[in-house]
Amino acid sequence: MSFKTKMIPLAGAIAFAFAGTAAAEDLVVKIGHVGPVSGSIAHLGKDNENGAKMAIEELNAKGVMIGGKKAKFELLAEDDAGDPKQGTTVAQKLVDAKVNGVIGHLNSGTTIPASKIYNDAGIPQISPSATAVPYTNQGFKGAFRVVANDGQLGGTLGRYAVQISKAKKIAVIDDKTAYGEGVAKEFTKGAKGKGAEIVVTEHTTDKSTDFSAILTSIKAKNPDLVFFGGMDAVAGPMLRQMKALGLNAKFMGGDGICTADLVKLAGDGIGEGQVVCAEAGGVLDAQKKVNEDWKAAYKKKFGVEVQIYAPYVYDAVMTMVEAMKQANSADPAKYLPALKKIKYKGVTGDISFDDKGDIKDGTLTLYTYKGGKRDLLTVTK
Repeated sequence: MSFKTKMIPLAGAIAFAFAGTAAAEDLVVKIGHVGPVSGSIAHLGKDNENGAKMAIEELNAKGVMIGGKKAKFELLAEDDAGDPKQGTTVAQKLVDAKVNGVIGHLNSGTTIPASKIYNDAGIPQISPSATAVPYTNQGFKGAFRVVANDGQLGGTLGRYAVQISKAKKIAVIDDKTAYGEGVAKEFTKGAKGKGAEIVVTEHTTDKSTDFSAILTSIKAKNPDLVFFGGMDAVAGPMLRQMKALGLNAKFMGGDGICTADLVKLAGDGIGEGQVVCAEAGGVLDAQKKVNEDWKAAYKKKFGVEVQIYAPYVYDAVMTMVEAMKQANSADPAKYLPALKKIKYKGVTGDISFDDKGDIKDGTLTLYTYKGGKRDLLTVTK
């Protein structure tokens, strides 16, 4: 064998060694994100996923150091289609991929069953949008959320319906999901507590498109206000059919309907000031410019307006990474204690968690729709 022949594998070995050394200097951090990027609320899932992409790209551009190593962040994005069964399937997929943390899911109905899988694997999870109270009531030490829960949101809407909208007779509809039933239940408690009469409670599904029977029954009760616990994909057609039936009651819902797309989905059923909804988060005056600048950057990057929760996804990623930096480790067991006591100022405001994993001092933003756009009513705690 000639000398030249011997040198070829040696050179290859040296190149491989240098490549291995370079790779060893980087710390690969895998962040999972799950949302419904297919199905009727794909526009919301994509919005959330875009928020995660912005955070990951920004972190990689900054050259974040964790435990003395430069971190290379990878986003493992999965689609749960808003379906609990698919949600648990992709949750296990992320666990098998050994992600360092998970941001998601979007819906309470997928977040809750998936949370057990992450908990059993010891992987911290921050939901940017799941509001159902049971999510953080399970006692899972790694389950967090950066938005207010249904107890706060539904209760506030219930009080608003009576005190501000002056509703006395209210009809309640839910979509039978964990989120829809939960927010409707909390709304009912809040409204009843302020003296309103719930004249009828009806149920639909998150895939229904025909509400004529339900709305005809409701119209006979002559309510001042209809509350819907569900998502915008159902609320839009429901508003169209309310107008067609001449059901002129005000319409109220939680964060699931409180999107930019509701105008398009509802058409002329949206009315002027007829719809009131609440975002399970809110930006106070001191943080408004930061939040508005972020939304402008989002629109420049993706060519569309923020739907609702992209900024909260961005903040959830940044909060998780800040805990890793403080712990000098991306190992879930090592950074979880830092996450529990984190104090982080995000684009949506100050983020810290209580003993259950709920955000402390969560804010809510109430909107109506005027001139084909969401119109701010108030920010409250």
